[in-house]
Amino acid sequence: MKFLLFVLLFSCSSAEIAQIAGAVLTNQGPVTENEMRLGLKEALTKGLVKAVMNTSKKNGYLGNSLIKIPFPKEAKLLKSTLDGLGMTSLTSKVTTSLNRAAEHAAIKAKPIFANAISQLSFVDVVKILRGNSNEATNFLKRTTGNQLVQAFAPDIGNSLKAVHATKYWGDAISEYNKVPFLKKVNPDLKSYVTNLAVEGLFKEIAKTEASIRSNPAERTSQLLRRVFGR
Repeated sequence: MKFLLFVLLFSCSSAEIAQIAGAVLTNQGPVTENEMRLGLKEALTKGLVKAVMNTSKKNGYLGNSLIKIPFPKEAKLLKSTLDGLGMTSLTSKVTTSLNRAAEHAAIKAKPIFANAISQLSFVDVVKILRGNSNEATNFLKRTTGNQLVQAFAPDIGNSLKAVHATKYWGDAISEYNKVPFLKKVNPDLKSYVTNLAVEGLFKEIAKTEASIRSNPAERTSQLLRRVFGR
């Protein structure tokens, strides 16, 4: 909650806050441009903080069927072969460690999202508010997607080592390569986990955005209720 308030206040000037306060408290007249912009900033911040917190906690990815990172598809035969040889424990360790790496890196999204929110123009605000239920999510994908991949990649690489993913993966490859007549595979784990970690984060954001738009209970402030309706 402290982070949500910090980002909201950091994103707005004192003049904007003063102007919006009177309008919100009186709750009279049509919604102003400032209310629309600040309301959207608050909604985005709320959704982004929730998504980052949910994904960066333990089992944030592993325990969420919507975004859980599976064993690499390119290595499907590798997994089934090792499982068939009684090495399910090893393949399970690989999957768990991939998700742990994503959970460790997710926190890097905070400053990137905060910067994107602070730069929202009124044109962006109108487009998002009048758009589809995932319009804000699409805006963030366009403006932060590449930055997130770049920010996540180093942490994913370090986390893969820290949670022993590279070791487990190396063990799995080693065992698989002992089986004769099978095509060798070795996907780039860092790239694989990074892309799915970012994709999963946006899935969480989209879910929260849809909820704020459709569920009145999610509009937890007077400003949100004014901008998005009661």
